[in-house]
Amino acid sequence: MNRSYLAVSLLLTGALAASWAGAASAQSTTVIQAENVRYEYAQVLRVTPVYQTLNATRYEQRCDQTPKPAAEDSRLSRMVGAVKDVLTRDRRERERQAATATNCRSVPVELEFRQPIAYDVDYVYKGSKYRSRLPEDPGNRLRIRIAVTPVVAPVSSR
Repeated sequence: MNRSYLAVSLLLTGALAASWAGAASAQSTTVIQAENVRYEYAQVLRVTPVYQTLNATRYEQRCDQTPKPAAEDSRLSRMVGAVKDVLTRDRRERERQAATATNCRSVPVELEFRQPIAYDVDYVYKGSKYRSRLPEDPGNRLRIRIAVTPVVAPVSSR
């Protein structure tokens, strides 16, 4: 055989093998196109707060004030009271304490707190109505993300 024929044959065989390898690797790789994304504004129709209710118990001091009975008012007690008034500095406070007897106790008081934790937002975009739960009140318009991606059937169903 001719040497040049052999060299051309080997060169063609190598090129053919390289093209098959390239075709095989191209079939095994899948190209995924990035999403087509844009941002628009939708008109907000209604915002409804979603509340969380918390209950707590606090103890408060409650005092019942009842007047002292008048039967204890004798001559001796009036004399002792007059001497105490002279010896004490704050006469008015003493008179108030003498006029009423206090009965104090701790009483549980139930407290309820309501705080918004989210907002249900109804909005319209190009004639279609939507609802989303958002962490904040968006105001009168809402920025939305619009992504368009084609639907491609699987290879087996083509």
